[in-house]
Amino acid sequence: MTGPAVLAARRARLAGSIGDLDALLVTTRANVRYLTGFTGSAGSLLLTSEAAVLRTDGRYAGRARAEVGGEVAVVLDRSDAWLAEWLGAGARLGVEEHTLAWGRVLALAEALPAIEVTPAGRPVEALRQRKDPVELAAISRACALTAEVLPAVLSGLAPGVSEAEVARRIADGFAEAGADGLAFPTIVAAGPAGAEPHHEPGARVIAAGDLVTVDAGARVSGYASDMTRTVAVGEPCPRLVELYEAVRAAHADGLAAVAPGVAAGAVAEACEGRLADAGFAEAIAHPAGHGLGLEVHESPILRRGEAATLEPGMAVAVEPGAYVAGLGGVRIEDTVAVADDGATVLTAAPTELIVC
Repeated sequence: MTGPAVLAARRARLAGSIGDLDALLVTTRANVRYLTGFTGSAGSLLLTSEAAVLRTDGRYAGRARAEVGGEVAVVLDRSDAWLAEWLGAGARLGVEEHTLAWGRVLALAEALPAIEVTPAGRPVEALRQRKDPVELAAISRACALTAEVLPAVLSGLAPGVSEAEVARRIADGFAEAGADGLAFPTIVAAGPAGAEPHHEPGARVIAAGDLVTVDAGARVSGYASDMTRTVAVGEPCPRLVELYEAVRAAHADGLAAVAPGVAAGAVAEACEGRLADAGFAEAIAHPAGHGLGLEVHESPILRRGEAATLEPGMAVAVEPGAYVAGLGGVRIEDTVAVADDGATVLTAAPTELIVC
């Protein structure tokens, strides 16, 4: 659990980064939790230079007062009327326009006629990119659980097992290992379905010779892990082996590229260059990775042309993949922590092709 001093320091940094705004209304659930510790599903935070106010409703009255501490005022109100009590006439109120519905923006402007409601950009997300030691500890624990459970489940795959059953085994494994739950719905893609990067596990059963791609992550103290492995159930055809080895080499190149000061786009170029050299440029379907933390997909995105640089404290998932319609696909992914002197793989597990 993040202590009140750390939360207060985050709010102070944010207050100093919102420029000429008089206040910021934080409505994104992960951002509210990051700044207050509040874990309820309904809440928003008003931050000014002098106050921090959490708005929720009666369902979370006790939880809010227990989680946010005495430095954050708690208001129980389902309307927007409470904002007027904390904002002076003519104040400029910034909102998170990337997640706040346009209808909500219009409703705020109507409820606060004396207040200027204006876009604020993504100042909280900018702070969240670099994790503090408490956050990194939670991510590391989530990664350790994932690296324990996922290989164990994959080693027991056999023809006749359904994709849905594999997903269930992973969920059960995370629960038994002590995770809070799934970081995201587990992806299980067998055989030709592997050509769909976000295939949803269903009743399809694994057949001999299939490659099976499983993308899973545990969540600990709100923080996510992300790991993907592709295994063979029975001997795969030579083309699938070729595809696998190309992705494995791309994954290794991507991990080697992760370091402080490196542009996020350079990691993608390392992964994609290797796949292109192997003849699989047309099989690339998504960026080479992404940041993660309270959300599974955070900045920076590891894609070509991305100029944002990796910095110590960031956690990123490196996940090159190649997908061929009618044949299948391969993805190998690890979560990596960026440090002052390099990077550490947090989901450490073998990447050699395993034949079950």
